[in-house]
Amino acid sequence: MSKQQISKEKNWYVIHTYSGYEDAVAKALRQRVESFGMQDKIFNVIVPKEKKIKIKNGKRRIVEEKSYPGYVLVEMIVTDDSWYVVRNTPNVTGFVGAGITPIPVSKEEIDNLKKRMAVEEPEYKIEVRVGEPVKITDGPFKGFDGKVAEIDNERGKIKVLVNMFGRDTPVELDSLQIKKL
Repeated sequence: MSKQQISKEKNWYVIHTYSGYEDAVAKALRQRVESFGMQDKIFNVIVPKEKKIKIKNGKRRIVEEKSYPGYVLVEMIVTDDSWYVVRNTPNVTGFVGAGITPIPVSKEEIDNLKKRMAVEEPEYKIEVRVGEPVKITDGPFKGFDGKVAEIDNERGKIKVLVNMFGRDTPVELDSLQIKKL
């Protein structure tokens, strides 16, 4: 490894892990940095996560999901020692790069990722317009078709007209409970 051209400056690198072990790898790596005294070469370990809005049992929940399952970001100076410490952390399968040479992640990508991770309240993405036909995918009216009557972007709610017993009945739904036809 020492024969390769690797920059001796602080950069962010991506390490590949077994999916589902990202948090365990980050914790183990932080402990290894401590016990091997590598604080001067390995500075930061991040499991990129984002907050997303999901519906479960008809209730809106904000959940934290991994942005890149199977990957952990490490800010470090790559030397033989620091490379060894990271590479031999349990459940780390390798660095992302060409061959065995780790390739640093650009500053723009890291800044972008940190910005997305800092978002406290995820935004509602309503991709239907008034008058559009939709299918209800969740809740007591699941399977019904209807037409969008109103959209409340602030609350992420949509009023849909559903034809029941020969008349249009307005039903208020969450934007995640419908899909375009």
